[in-house]
Amino acid sequence: MAFDVRDFHEAAVRTPSHESVAAMRSLLVETLEDAGVNARVDEGGNVVARRGVGENPDDGSHLLLNTHLDTVPPHVPYERDGDVIRGRGACDAKGSLAAMVGAFLRAAPGDGRVTLAITPDEETTQTGAAHLAETLDAFDAAVVGEPTGLDVCYAARGQFEGRITLRGESAHASDPSDGVNAMRAVGPTIEAMDRYDDDHGPGEHDTLGSPTLTPTMVEGGEAPNQIPAEVTITFDRRSVPPERSEAFPASLQTHLQESVPEEIEVDVSLVRPDTPFPEAFETDPDARIVEVLQEVSGGDVRPFGAATEAAQFAASAPTVVFGPGVLSDDEGPVAHSPREYVDRRDVRRASEVLTEAIERLF
Repeated sequence: MAFDVRDFHEAAVRTPSHESVAAMRSLLVETLEDAGVNARVDEGGNVVARRGVGENPDDGSHLLLNTHLDTVPPHVPYERDGDVIRGRGACDAKGSLAAMVGAFLRAAPGDGRVTLAITPDEETTQTGAAHLAETLDAFDAAVVGEPTGLDVCYAARGQFEGRITLRGESAHASDPSDGVNAMRAVGPTIEAMDRYDDDHGPGEHDTLGSPTLTPTMVEGGEAPNQIPAEVTITFDRRSVPPERSEAFPASLQTHLQESVPEEIEVDVSLVRPDTPFPEAFETDPDARIVEVLQEVSGGDVRPFGAATEAAQFAASAPTVVFGPGVLSDDEGPVAHSPREYVDRRDVRRASEVLTEAIERLF
């Protein structure tokens, strides 16, 4: 079957994948198998396919192509206006998926190998990418598909979320001195959060700038006439190298405990401690994968504007983020927004760029 990038992209955008990726995964597997490529679904729910594997898979270069099947809710129906495709996932990341499938099927890998590995949960837990990082054969470079406007992105800040729990002692509001009001520690805690990076942060990164620590929700109290014994502040952390999510809670907790009254207990934890977070990463901008993609695409070389699964692969090999579409434009957000769109000419161009880049690399 002849593969058409634009037809596959249309079919993908028409296929909802905001609640379940089952239908989208079936579409991808069937498309690959119709093209004569064996595709499997691994234990992490990833679709994995390979081309160019010879008798000795350790010989030759190995390139990983990765993007994701899932989209954020709610589903936005497919629409087409000339070359502009609208709908959920149009650019994030079914445009990249279509481009990668086209390049994977068309490129002549020569003596090298190409692995297409598509994850099911990039927008949520990212356990699929973590499974790939543990199980894939060693690779020499990776391209992660996200909407970059066909620019070549070699770095990105990390992102993780956590909760600060402030614990005091409950009492009747008629006599506040009988308790310890955890709500009164909210102000000092937020002020201390603003000082954290000055005192303990990793500092400004040459490429990615400064990290941010943003309180996003405050919850506490059970009744209007009761002193709250516990208050929770939810935060968003955008990290830069070399900071890692697993070490952050203890550091922040120590800092905050020094800034609140001693009768208030502070506990800091990650929202999903058992699932991976997108960590900050940076690839050498002089790496071969960066140079080749830039030469072929003509795009800028820059950091990516959002967190991504790329960090899972950057720990093993030079990794870049590349794809059609944009995160935002002059009117506002595009990806994840009700007006999500991509130009289908850019989807086709991305596929051509990846095809030529694969052949140059090999």
